[in-house]
Amino acid sequence: MRQKKAPAGVRVNRHPTATGAITRLAFAKAKAAGVAVEPLLKKARLTHDQIDNPHAPINVRDQITFLNLVATALDDDLLGFHLAQIADLREVGLLYYVLASSKMLIDALQRGVRYTSIVNEGMSQKCIDSKRIGISYHYVGVSRHLDRHQIEFWMTALVRLCRLLTGLRVMPRRVRLIHRREQNPEFAEFFGNDVEFGASVDDITFSNRLRQSPIVSADPYLNNLLVSYAEEALSHRPINRGSLESSVENAIVPLLPHGKARADEIASHLGVSLRTFARRLSMEGLTFSDILENLRSDLADRYLADRDLTISQIAWLLGYREVGSFSHAFKRRTGKTPRDARSA
Repeated sequence: MRQKKAPAGVRVNRHPTATGAITRLAFAKAKAAGVAVEPLLKKARLTHDQIDNPHAPINVRDQITFLNLVATALDDDLLGFHLAQIADLREVGLLYYVLASSKMLIDALQRGVRYTSIVNEGMSQKCIDSKRIGISYHYVGVSRHLDRHQIEFWMTALVRLCRLLTGLRVMPRRVRLIHRREQNPEFAEFFGNDVEFGASVDDITFSNRLRQSPIVSADPYLNNLLVSYAEEALSHRPINRGSLESSVENAIVPLLPHGKARADEIASHLGVSLRTFARRLSMEGLTFSDILENLRSDLADRYLADRDLTISQIAWLLGYREVGSFSHAFKRRTGKTPRDARSA
C-alpha cells in the first residue's frame, strides 16, 4: 500500500507494535533453511537488533510483511499455521502464565482478550460467550488485507493453548477467516471441517460445554498476583485507536464482493455522518476513492497470484460488476491486462 504524507499540523497516529515472537520464529526457520535473510529484513524494515533482542518491539505491519516474505522464500503458504505448531507458548511470557493459572477455560479466554495488547497492539479481541464460547479478532491500526500468516498463527496457537490448559482434545465448532484460501487438508485435520475462508469476520468458536472446563495448572493465588502485574502493564500501554486509513480499508474489504463498498456505507460502519467522514479523510490528506483504488490494487495483485481464482471471480471479489471494468482499470494502472500480468 502506498504511504501518504500527512499535511502539516496533522497528528500522525502511532503505529501499533508487537513483542515480535512470531517474527523471530520465522527468522529462525528461514535461517535454518538456508534462506538469505538480510534482504528480507531490509524489505520489512527490520534490524538484527530487533531479532536478537527479545525485548525490542516490532511494528505489527513490519511483522506481517516479514512473514509474507519468509513464506514466499520458503514456499510455505501455511507458514503462520506451521509456526504456531512448533512455538513454545510459554515464550509469550506474562500473558501465558495469567491464562495458565486461571480457574476455568472461559476465565482464560476473558483474560486473554483483556491483555492481548500487551503482546500485540494491532490485535483487538472480543470474547464470545453465549451458545458457544470463543474469540473474535479485529485489527487496529493495521490493514487486515495485508495479513494471512499472523492471524492463522493466532488461531492455531489458541487451539493449542486450549488443549494444553484443559488436557482435552479440544476441536473448534467453527473457524471463520476474512482472507481467501482454498480448503486445505492440514487445516481440516487440525481445526475440523467447518473452516470458512473469505468470511466477513475473523473468529473461532468452541462448544459451550467447554466453558467451565477446569484449567489443569490453575493456581488462584498466583493468578491474582499475575493479574495485578498484567493490569499494571496494561496501564502503561497508550490507547491505540489506529489510523483512519486502516479502519476504512478494514471496513471496505468484506463489502467489496457485494458491491456495497461506498463512502456512505463505510461512514455508517464507522459511526459517523458522510460529511464528517469526508472531513476526517481530508484532514489526513486522504480521499475515499484513493483508498478504495489502492486497496483494489493490492488485492488484485494478491488474487492474481492465486491460480485457483478465475479472472471473473477476481473481478467479483474486487466489486466490479463486469470483467471488462476490472480489466480496463487494471490495464490503466499497470499497462497490462489481468491475464497478461498473471502469465508474467
